[in-house]
Amino acid sequence: MFYTLQGDHKTPVSPDENRLLLRWRISTFWVMLVGYVGYYICRGNLAAAFPLLEQEFGYSNTQLGLIASLSEIAYAAGKFINGPLADRIGGRRIFLIGMAGAIFWNIVFSISASLTAFIIVWCCCRYFLSMGWGGLTKTIGNWYPRERNGTVMGLISVNFQFGGVAATLFAGTLVAMGVPWQGVFIYPAMVLSLILLWSYFASRSNPSDVVAGAKAIEGETTKAQIADYGDEEQPAVSTILKTLLRLPIYRQLLVFSFLTTLLRSVFLFWTPKFLFDIGLGASSAILRSAIFPLLGVAGTLFIGWYTDHHARNGDRARMMWIMLSVLVFCMIAISLLSGSSEPNFNLILVFLGASGFFLLGPYSMSSGCLTLDIAGAKGAGSCTGIIDGMGYIGGAIAAFAAGIMSDYLGWPQVFLVLSGFAVISTVSAWLMSRGFQKMAREPAA
Repeated sequence: MFYTLQGDHKTPVSPDENRLLLRWRISTFWVMLVGYVGYYICRGNLAAAFPLLEQEFGYSNTQLGLIASLSEIAYAAGKFINGPLADRIGGRRIFLIGMAGAIFWNIVFSISASLTAFIIVWCCCRYFLSMGWGGLTKTIGNWYPRERNGTVMGLISVNFQFGGVAATLFAGTLVAMGVPWQGVFIYPAMVLSLILLWSYFASRSNPSDVVAGAKAIEGETTKAQIADYGDEEQPAVSTILKTLLRLPIYRQLLVFSFLTTLLRSVFLFWTPKFLFDIGLGASSAILRSAIFPLLGVAGTLFIGWYTDHHARNGDRARMMWIMLSVLVFCMIAISLLSGSSEPNFNLILVFLGASGFFLLGPYSMSSGCLTLDIAGAKGAGSCTGIIDGMGYIGGAIAAFAAGIMSDYLGWPQVFLVLSGFAVISTVSAWLMSRGFQKMAREPAA
């Protein structure tokens, strides 16, 4: 039940107010889920357009990698700026601003015609897209109690996995229908415009916007977040950052985010082009690449549910390193299969899908429920901004390096190198698991 504070006492809201708050919480949840799918429709279309841009302009993978890599840097910079900004101006507000910017820059991209213009425009687009997740996390943290972080953020994190599926299938369908490359950016912008309009009217930033003084945290058993900001209602961004960076578990999470985002960025940017390069047609490569984010949805739901119900002493990282250890095997298999003179496409797709399950599940935890576990609602925007910012620095490096390596060494070597990073990611998650276990033992000591 929601409550208001009367002095130092929690006073439950009236039944009518409670029903109203529950209705707005559900509506806001759906806005955050569907809205971020819309973000991906205007983001994942670039990867789908890569084969078309090669056919239209003759770009190499190295040149296409420049668009991917430099826009990842812009995205990382946006995360560092816009995550803390969400804590200052509100999650819902920055979430809606990001949508509007993504719509505008997708349209501008469709009327551009040079590599330099593509790079500049997509960097601007990615800056606005960087506003989405920090705003979402801040808003969800305002509406839900901590003990539901795993399940709620597991469900909400389906949006960026399913968003990848929706973006890929939508773009692939457009290409199969004969729509030119410009349409791959115009039509997603039209869809996101409708989502933006609905999102504005169907969401609220926090319970107090619905009932004056209402608090987001329910019940009497809600646990405090790991970070302690004192008694400040909304601490300053500098206070949040200093508090977080003093925590060893948070510093370990930054390393983990760097590694797993590096891996994820290669898959998201290059899977359609990888399948195209090894022999599939453009529309077929785009549509079949959806297997990676599609099974990523299942991995995200599984790990969120599992860690809420079976994680010992709050150690969500144990299942993360177990899943990543299987990812290593999947990536070695893709490397071997893609190097064959006659690649077995069906088997490659099986391992691509499995890679989505075993990578995107653990990845979703870093800026999802672990963010709220550590920072709470007060620091969620800053926490996820720094985590994702570090992650997308890794993504920028990987996006460009993968393009160069595929041109000069071939895709088998790309996936072999990535399997090495998967090993390091597994070790990183294992170290985080030990950190959570140590924290659980300290009070008893």
